Amino acid sequence: MRITDVRAVYPEYQPPRSGWRGPMWQVVVEIQTDAGLTGLGVGGAGGAAAYIINEHFRGLLLGRDPDKIQTLWDELYAASLAYGRKGVAVMALSGVDLALWDLRGKAQQQPVYRLLGAETPAPATAYATGSDVARYQQAGYRAFKLTQPKGPRDGDAGIEENVARVRAARELGGPEADLMLDAWMSWDVDYTLRMAERLAPYHLKWIEEPLSADDYSGYARLTREIGTTQIAAGEHEYTHFGFGEFIRNRCAHVLQPDVTWCGGLTAALRILALAEAAGLPVIPHRGGEVWGLHLVAAKGLGLAEQVIGDGEYPAGDPALSGAPRQQDGLITPTERPGFGVTLAPGVL
Repeated sequence: MRITDVRAVYPEYQPPRSGWRGPMWQVVVEIQTDAGLTGLGVGGAGGAAAYIINEHFRGLLLGRDPDKIQTLWDELYAASLAYGRKGVAVMALSGVDLALWDLRGKAQQQPVYRLLGAETPAPATAYATGSDVARYQQAGYRAFKLTQPKGPRDGDAGIEENVARVRAARELGGPEADLMLDAWMSWDVDYTLRMAERLAPYHLKWIEEPLSADDYSGYARLTREIGTTQIAAGEHEYTHFGFGEFIRNRCAHVLQPDVTWCGGLTAALRILALAEAAGLPVIPHRGGEVWGLHLVAAKGLGLAEQVIGDGEYPAGDPALSGAPRQQDGLITPTERPGFGVTLAPGVL
């Protein structure tokens, strides 16, 4: 089998996303072969990633054996070193890598989780990310991650608002629910230490990404000094090289690679091996989407995030069809070959 075409597009999502999730949101990648099989993947960075894939990676992939996934990953990574290593180029590589894994599953008539060594997938607890805990409970979720907390610029009033929001979520979710808080790189070390102390009575499972992904020393201090909750991070880290430094510096209690951003499934497997050697848990960012869900289910990683927000795409990614939904708070990939999803009409 040989690759005959590669194409990437940034779909016209409706309703339009705001901010960087407009032109820099998810790119769809399709890899065609002379065997009549097509692999489908999703990466990040929107139109910028589509340009890299179509104008650079495509020429390196045409005529190649698509089953040499690790070799192709290494070659594409090396070819983009001058402008890559992290960010847009690796997000583009992620979409290509996932399309290759989807193609391997279809060629072998196996779901991706089985390619990863699991005969039967382990159901994962789906957790909803957003702010409307009551609505998520009604939908069946039993684990929750709050977003958009106040930060240092909001002063003492912001701290009290954060505490009130977490308290209300704990009262709604009950004492047994997993409850997390995502600061999305908007805090500093002192503020995070202060918030961890104030939020201790509400037993957060973790505080997520309070600092810039580049602040290794800050993360190391938080991980060392905070004992009332865990620090989770890695959503905006890239490849096993970046995570290797993150792990060596003991920057988090929980690692959160995003399979569609960090370099695809190939990079995620390498990251998982490093984490296992260091005794650190891996809970992928957006692990409830099919691209991360197969890894979660194959390796028994336990939790699978579904980003719901407040009304944003409640039925899932509009570019795809066939993705599994959570039921009674659990989510499991389907048995369809590859990742088990198809493109919605008109996407490409």
